[in-house]
Amino acid sequence: MIPSSARVLLLALVAPAALALPGVPVQAQDIAPVGAPIDAALRQGTLQPEAVLRSSALTFPSILEAFEREAAARGDQLGADGAFDLMLKGEVYDRVTGFYNGGFVKGEARQGLRPFGADVFASYRVSDGTFPVYENINFTNALGEIKIGAMFSLLRDRRIDQRRFAIEDTRLAAGQASIDVLLVQLNVQQEALKAYWRWVAAGEEIRVFEELLEIAEARQVGLRRGVQEGARAAIALTENEQNLLRRRTLLEEARRNFTTAANSLSFFLRDSSGQMVIPRREQLPTLAQLGALPATEELVAAERNEILEKRPELRTLRIATERAANRIELRRNDLQPSLDGKVEISRDFGQIGAGGPSFDSTDTVVGLTFSVPLQRREARGRLARAEAELRELELRERRIADQIEVEIDNILATLNAANRLTSLASDEVKQANTMVQAERNRFRLGAGDFFLVNLREEAAADARIRAIRAQLSGRIAATSYNAATINLPALGLE
Repeated sequence: MIPSSARVLLLALVAPAALALPGVPVQAQDIAPVGAPIDAALRQGTLQPEAVLRSSALTFPSILEAFEREAAARGDQLGADGAFDLMLKGEVYDRVTGFYNGGFVKGEARQGLRPFGADVFASYRVSDGTFPVYENINFTNALGEIKIGAMFSLLRDRRIDQRRFAIEDTRLAAGQASIDVLLVQLNVQQEALKAYWRWVAAGEEIRVFEELLEIAEARQVGLRRGVQEGARAAIALTENEQNLLRRRTLLEEARRNFTTAANSLSFFLRDSSGQMVIPRREQLPTLAQLGALPATEELVAAERNEILEKRPELRTLRIATERAANRIELRRNDLQPSLDGKVEISRDFGQIGAGGPSFDSTDTVVGLTFSVPLQRREARGRLARAEAELRELELRERRIADQIEVEIDNILATLNAANRLTSLASDEVKQANTMVQAERNRFRLGAGDFFLVNLREEAAADARIRAIRAQLSGRIAATSYNAATINLPALGLE
């Protein structure tokens, strides 16, 4: 579980340049801590979409989880680099009892190198006493022996081996984890905005039904007075009471929808400690405060190729393809015969020891080792699997690229329709309000029908609800388009 102090951390919103460029990770330690400003923005005054986006970007658990996955991938990368760490080794050998009393002390440093999969080493050894003939190699001169050498691959493991593959693979995996952070952020911010717009629309619908109910309640007072004075038939009261019950039912349904929308929004709306905050109705903005829907022409400026280049799903697939290609190269390497070379140069220093003058020289040793499996079925099977995985990734990348294009086209079609429907609904609301006012005037003059007044009022309310829902559809479409085109500022990721 992430401690509460770690939740306060994240991002003064995530560095967009690092997110927009492949291979440039944003890590949790790069994020500025936040606290009171977020909490104040969530609980005071009108709740704006920017406050929701900031809250979800900084505190939503999925984003924090993605950063931890990236940190884990960076740990794997560091661990793989350790395959080429400098190694120090010491050895002490001594005959405690027996006819011979020889012993030695040895120290060795060994360093792996990437070219040719080589290992270079240097050692120092000094001995004392006597050794049996079968341990003659342990003798050194009085000041000891220095040896340097190298081991390297000439066929298998010359260009790539498991160590070098692991280093490159973990580097690419860390890049994928960095892109995954962006993908999670885009999804979270998109869903947070959708939840916000649904909450705003639900609040607007409550206002419509409250006004509708207030009209019916005010009319009930007037009708009751008219019935008492004998100017209205008692049945008019009953009819309006029925109308009141229907409008109260509509209002209760709207309140239920608003409560559900507020709860859904609280999933993304969190304070600096990560606790969910349920927005209050008093924090609702009006649609007029939020401005008009963006025109489609404003959104289609980006070229499709640029969009596809930036999409994190395709970027991570490209990295996965590169990893698969490296795996194929490793498997082809396994098919090669092994031919390893070794070179050593050693020299003893000081007075000639018990081993005699044969140790007082510079010795150069060269060796080759060759081996090859005859059937190599295991290596061929691994190669076939790696090649199939690469072809699968290439096909998946093509499918997802086509899917993204279709998704963008559908979003634009939805936004176009929402803009047109919003305009039509606005005109319908004006006409419906005109009809309501005319019918009310006729009713007051005794020429109208109470049924028609209710019908006109409810038609006007329905037109307003359609306008609100058209606005909601457009807001959600614009949000989806911004996520699809990686518009980071619009999603609060700048």
